[in-house]
Amino acid sequence: MKLSIARDQLLKPLQQVSGVVEKRQTLPVLANVLMVVDAGKLALTGTDLEVELIARADLSGEFGDGEITVPARKLLDICKALPASADIEIKLDGQKLTLKSGKSRFTLTTLPANEFPNLEEGVGAFSFSINQKELKKLIDKTSFAMAQQDVRYYLNGMLFEVTSGQLRAVATDGHRLAMCDANAETSGDDRMQVIVPRKGVQELARLLTDDEGVVTITLGTNHIRAKVGNVTFTSKLIDGKFPDYERVLPKGGDKIILANREELRQSLSRAAILSNEKFRGIRLLLTPDLLRIQANNPDQEEAEDDLTVEYNGNSLEIGFNVQYLLDVLGVLDTATAKLTLGDSNSSALMQDAENGRSVYVVMPMRL
Repeated sequence: MKLSIARDQLLKPLQQVSGVVEKRQTLPVLANVLMVVDAGKLALTGTDLEVELIARADLSGEFGDGEITVPARKLLDICKALPASADIEIKLDGQKLTLKSGKSRFTLTTLPANEFPNLEEGVGAFSFSINQKELKKLIDKTSFAMAQQDVRYYLNGMLFEVTSGQLRAVATDGHRLAMCDANAETSGDDRMQVIVPRKGVQELARLLTDDEGVVTITLGTNHIRAKVGNVTFTSKLIDGKFPDYERVLPKGGDKIILANREELRQSLSRAAILSNEKFRGIRLLLTPDLLRIQANNPDQEEAEDDLTVEYNGNSLEIGFNVQYLLDVLGVLDTATAKLTLGDSNSSALMQDAENGRSVYVVMPMRL
C-alpha cells in the first residue's frame, strides 16, 4: 500500500474519524484507524464498537491499493505538526508504515486490517433524507435533555421518530423533556421509532454543519446510518422501549405567561446565584403582569428578582430546578418565550411564542 496526499486533504478526514476512537481501549486495534486505498480513494475508519465513522478522500497522486491499521492519535498529531502546505508520502513497508514529508520521516507500528472490527450492518429497513442544517438544529434543540448514566438505559439517548414527511427528536431524563420536529423527505406513511445512544447523537452532531446539504439516513433493526458528504456515520441503537412521551405533555394548563426570553434568562441567572447548590431550586410567584423569582440557600441567603410579563390569570406559586429552565431558554429562538402552567403540582410547558415546532416540559419541585 502506498499513497501521496496533501496534508490538509488527510487531516480533515482524520480529525472526523478520530473523535470516535477512545483513549482507553480493551482491544489494542480500537486505538487504531483503518486505512484503505482502493480505486483512487483513501477511506479512513474509526470505531469504538458502538459508533463507526468512515471518511473518504480522493487521491490525485501516486497510489497502490492496500489496507492497514495505524495508531489514530499519533497519525493525527503528526499531520497537525506538519506545515499546512506539506505533501505526505505514505508507504507500507512490511509491518511498519512510513510517512515522509519534506525533511521529516516517521515510522509507525501497524496492526493487520483483518483484526479491525466493522459494525454489523443488518438490514436497512427505512431510508429518508433531511436537510443537514435542519437535522443539526433538531439535535441542538433537544440533546441537552438526554440522561447521562441513568439505570433506565433507554433514556441515555435520543428517540428519532419518523412519520410521513417529518422527523421528530425526543429526549428526556425523567425530570424534563425536549421535543422538536423537522421536515424530512420520507416515503410511505410508516411510523418508525429508534433510540440513538448518547455518543452516537454527539458524534452525528459533530459532523453536521449549517449548510443546506442533504443527509441520507437509513434506519435498521439495530443500527442507524447517515451519509454526510464524504463521511458515513453508523451507530448501534439502544434496544429498549422509549416512554410514551405524548402522555407526559401537560394538557389543560390555563395560565399562559409571555415573557421576553432574554430578560427572563437573565433574571433566572441572577436568582440562581443564591439557590441551593445541590438542588438548584427557585420559586416562581405569579400575579397579573408580574413574575417574582425567589431563591434561597442553607446559609440563609436570599435573592429576589421581579420581571414584568404578559399574564392576566390567578396568582400561583411553583418551584423549579432553575438549571432546567435556563437550558430551555438557551435553545429557544424567538424573542418571546411562552410558559404554560396549570397548578403548583403540574409540569410547565415551554415553547417559542410564535413557533410551535419545539416543545419543552419541566417537572415542578417541592420547595
